Amino acid sequence: MKQQTSIIPHSATQIATVLTEALPYIQRFKGKTLVIKYGGNAMTDEQLKSSFASDIVLLKLVGINPVIVHGGGPQIGSVLQRLGKTSEFIQGMRVTDSETMDVVEMVLGGLVNKEIVNLINRHGGSAVGLTGKDGQLVRARRLVATQLFKDADQPEIIDLGYVGEVESIDPSLLHMLIQSNFIPVIAPIGVGADGRSYNINADLVAGKMAEVLKAEKLILLTNTPGVLNKNGELLTGLTLPEVDALIEDGTISGGMIPKTRCATDALKAGVNSAQVIDGRTDHAVLLELFTDQGIGTLMLRR
Repeated sequence: MKQQTSIIPHSATQIATVLTEALPYIQRFKGKTLVIKYGGNAMTDEQLKSSFASDIVLLKLVGINPVIVHGGGPQIGSVLQRLGKTSEFIQGMRVTDSETMDVVEMVLGGLVNKEIVNLINRHGGSAVGLTGKDGQLVRARRLVATQLFKDADQPEIIDLGYVGEVESIDPSLLHMLIQSNFIPVIAPIGVGADGRSYNINADLVAGKMAEVLKAEKLILLTNTPGVLNKNGELLTGLTLPEVDALIEDGTISGGMIPKTRCATDALKAGVNSAQVIDGRTDHAVLLELFTDQGIGTLMLRR
């Protein structure tokens, strides 16, 4: 039983204010699907892992349907290092031979995926771990990368091994899980027409998943406050033409390019909004969804 008091603590008033502020956002997102790409520091810091799991459980309890797509690059690199295998990257993508693909499946589909599922379940949720191979959820094809070398007339095709891109997504299994009040947690491993497994960038899988599920919102957790201008200042809101211009002039570069590209592709396909937020912030997902100020960079079609 709660202890009754005639004096209302300041902290209790603050909590009531926060809940009141959150109410219209809860009403807005109730019954809607949100696709959340989970990666970066949020996956390695114990406090951040716990706050993320509790955020996801709260979303489900208030009637929102979160779908989690996770990465795990550092964890893969760590296991490869322990096995004495050097990681090679080309254009930011891990070269994935047959042996490396076995490690990717073990780490992403096993260790990392089940840890996330366990954390969510420990906080009172009902999470189910999947890879893109389950129920033929993610059909993949080999990614063809090219590079123009000095003094060459034509780009040369680079063999990245079992690195893939999304060919198609069958959401039947996800719809069944969502309707049964489960929280899907998806490792970005696809299966090709040849039955082989392919390692796919988690941002790209999350973007395509948002498109196919007709998600209300795509949220990408990163290790930066959001999209920054050339002075390092946060850009809080961007339209599709503005994102294209920032990529063209080099403001958006490196690893932020695939994140913004998957977000803009999702917007063009009908997702209402996409958000790049700082996964290093405690309860980042709740701060973005349920506060007037929000965090990160909001991207809209126009």
